Amino acid sequence: MSEDIDIGPLQPGDRAPNVVLDAITRDGKIAIDDFRGQKALLIGLFRGLHCPFCRRHITALSKLAPSLREKGVESLTVVNTPIERARLYFRYHPMPALLAAADPERAAHRAFGLPNLQVTENETAWPYKVSSEVVTSMRLDIPGELPEPMDPFSAMEYLNRKDDYEIREADQEMIATGVAQMTGQFLLDREGIVRWTFNETAEGGHNMFGAPNSQELMSAASQLAH
Repeated sequence: MSEDIDIGPLQPGDRAPNVVLDAITRDGKIAIDDFRGQKALLIGLFRGLHCPFCRRHITALSKLAPSLREKGVESLTVVNTPIERARLYFRYHPMPALLAAADPERAAHRAFGLPNLQVTENETAWPYKVSSEVVTSMRLDIPGELPEPMDPFSAMEYLNRKDDYEIREADQEMIATGVAQMTGQFLLDREGIVRWTFNETAEGGHNMFGAPNSQELMSAASQLAH
């Protein structure tokens, strides 16, 4: 369930919609309205766990969660992975500080205005369509992770092998409908108003597969404490 918005990614000053999702790391449901009026919230909207870049960003976010809580900010990670597949992953890759929810229908991504980027044969209309030629011409340079700069699809394949992550049927279903779903992180104040954001739509793809600077994020969180 969500309130769908199709106006591009929410910006600072926008009111976040309510979204109700299945909890991964605990029983029951999680709703954005659970936090409204109670605590500030950093919500990270990621592709499915089949995405090795997202897995790394989720791990980084889980490590920041205790510091965010010290500033009065809860964090919620949302993945486009079916609930049982997601629970299995986190059972074998426990992140005690992580609060996570499953969203295989990408309801939260739509509600926060993150496009599902379509990879086309030869048409680019950023951030809704991108040609396969543009994608394969991209080079991702991740020192310590990749042996050399690689195009996104080659890098994804390499990192999945490195992580020993086996693509299962549930992952294939997510890839088929949202292989290039845009991701984003939104910092909401106690009333659910967006105060800071980082997403992949910016600057014609400059942020694709990237993550926000942790110092910038923590600085934004600190501002909410005042």
